[in-house]
Amino acid sequence: MAQDNFSRVTEFILLGLSDTRELQLLFFTLFLLAYAMVLLGNLLIIVTVRTDPKLSSPMYFLLCNLSFIDICYTSVTVPRVLVAQLSGHKAIAFEGCMAQLFFLHFVGSSEMFLLTVMAFDRYTAICRPLHYTAIMARGACWALITACWVGGFIHSIVQTALTLQLPFCGPNTIHSYFCDVLPVVQLACADTTLTEWLMASNSGLISLGCFLVLVASYALILAKVRARLSRGHWKALSTCASHVMVVTLFFMPCIFTYLRPAGTSPSKYVCVMYTTFSPMMNPLIYTLRSNEVKQSMWRLWKRCRA
Repeated sequence: MAQDNFSRVTEFILLGLSDTRELQLLFFTLFLLAYAMVLLGNLLIIVTVRTDPKLSSPMYFLLCNLSFIDICYTSVTVPRVLVAQLSGHKAIAFEGCMAQLFFLHFVGSSEMFLLTVMAFDRYTAICRPLHYTAIMARGACWALITACWVGGFIHSIVQTALTLQLPFCGPNTIHSYFCDVLPVVQLACADTTLTEWLMASNSGLISLGCFLVLVASYALILAKVRARLSRGHWKALSTCASHVMVVTLFFMPCIFTYLRPAGTSPSKYVCVMYTTFSPMMNPLIYTLRSNEVKQSMWRLWKRCRA
C-alpha cells in the first residue's frame, strides 16, 4: 500500500509510569515535590548569585546558567506529567509531542555542553590559576554559554528532523510519560533501524563524548594537584567533587538510555533520573558543598527579613 493511503496519526497516548490509581497519586505527589524543589532551589541560586557581588566569579556565573537550564529542562516534561497523573488525560497532540521532543533535546544537550564547560572552568582555575582571569573573562563566558545553546539547538534540530520525516499511521501508544525520540520512532510505519542508529550516534555519542571529556578533565586535575595539596587546592577539589556527583547523576542514565542497540526500548524509570531527579539534586549538591553560596543565602535571608 502506498504511504499516501495511510491516515496520519494526529495524537499519541502517553501511558505514563503506572496504570494503578494509587501509584498514579503517589507519582503525582513525588513529581510535584520534586518540581517544587527544582523551582525553589534553582530560583534561589539564581537570585543569590545575581544579588551578591561576592559571587561574581565565572564558576558562579556558570552555576547560575545551570540553574536556569535545570528549570527549563524539568518544565518541558514534569507539568505535563502532573496534569496527566491528576486528570487521567494521557493524549498529547502530534504537534505537542514533537515540540516536547524538540525542547527536551534542545535544553538537555545544552546542559551537557554546559557541564563540560564547567569542568573546563575548574581545570583552568586549578591547573592554570595565573591565566584563569584572562581565559575565563566575562566575554569568554558569554561566548561559551552561547556555544552551549547553539550546540543544543543544532542537536535538537537533527533529532526532530529525523523524527518528522518518518510516517506515523498506526500505533500511537508511547510506553513512557513524555515524548522522546526512541519511543516515538519505534511507532513509525517504516523500517526505522537506520534512523535509530543515527539517533543513537547523535544523542548517545554526545552523552558519551561529553562524559569522557569530563572524566579526562577531572583526571588531569587530580594528577596536577596530587603532589601539592594546599588549602586552596582542597577547596577546589571539593568543588570538583560536587561537579562529579552532578555528572554521574545526569550522564550515566543518559548514556544508558540513548547509547543502546536499535529496536530496544529505554526504561521509563531510568528516564526519571535525568529528567527530574538530577535537576532536583543540583541545588542541594552545589549549596551544601559551597560555603560561599550558603553564606550568601544567609545574607539574602537576613536582608529579606529586615
